[in-house]
Amino acid sequence: MGNSNSTSKESFILVGFSDWPQLQGFFFVIILIFYSLTVFGNTTIIALTRLDIRLHTPMYFFLSHLSFLDLCFTTSTVPQLLINLHGLDKTISYGGCVAQLFIFLALASTECLILVAMAFDRYAAVCNPLHYTTIMQPLFCRALTIACWIGGLVNSLIQTGLVTAMRLCGHQINHFFCEMPIFLKLACEDTEGTEAKMFVARTIALACPAVLTLGSYVHIVRAVLKIKSRSGRRKAFGTCGSHLVVVSLFYGSGIYTYLQPVRRYSESKGKFVALFYTIVTPMFNPLIYTLRNKDVKGALWKVLGRVTGPGVVCEEEKSQ
Repeated sequence: MGNSNSTSKESFILVGFSDWPQLQGFFFVIILIFYSLTVFGNTTIIALTRLDIRLHTPMYFFLSHLSFLDLCFTTSTVPQLLINLHGLDKTISYGGCVAQLFIFLALASTECLILVAMAFDRYAAVCNPLHYTTIMQPLFCRALTIACWIGGLVNSLIQTGLVTAMRLCGHQINHFFCEMPIFLKLACEDTEGTEAKMFVARTIALACPAVLTLGSYVHIVRAVLKIKSRSGRRKAFGTCGSHLVVVSLFYGSGIYTYLQPVRRYSESKGKFVALFYTIVTPMFNPLIYTLRNKDVKGALWKVLGRVTGPGVVCEEEKSQ
């Protein structure tokens, strides 16, 4: 690879969790279980929203895109992590690293925007129920989703382009995948200008969606407080509370990693924080968004063939 201080851009070594060799077996088992649950849960949601006509609504349309994003998002990093934990070969090519960074940033940015779309959908349903069907028309939902995907891709192109323009020193990446702050740590040159440009892009792609999403839930909570039924308020708060926990976990861990100065970024802490938005939230999203949802439960039993009569549909409609 040469003897110069500047990397030859041939390959990198992903250190991962090599600092804790006694825990690598434990990490492998736990992460494999989490990844398997993520794949099963999100694939199930995607299949159900396609197979059951009752789930052909804006809420489930956005949820299916979130599940697809989570499925791809976690797959862009976890298989590489499992290989590194199980084997001795911890190398990744420069091209593979840049490709992983681009895919990861594109999916993460798109998910930030999709969460805004989902929050807006719930805001329209709760705060403007009479105009909900007028606002959330199929064409508008598709356009909103396309805009989210385009926004994510553009943000990823900008940040990945800035990374590939930098001259890097060293071949060790103290992480389990190729993440942006690590590249800035490896830079052989002054990155102040690059960091400023990236900060603007990250604020638009991460901080702004977080504010819009949380703002939507604030309005939803205000509307829920006006519900006279105590049981209705309790049910609504339970659902909104679980949604907020997952959203806050995703945005919070992302903001911690991407909106702090690189000089303050701790590589050891960063690896564990990254586990939340790469493994934990993609696994919990299907559970949180569907665990108390009778429509999804009914669709699941229907697909499995355990319920064939109209009783379930009537019971669900009655319980809503």
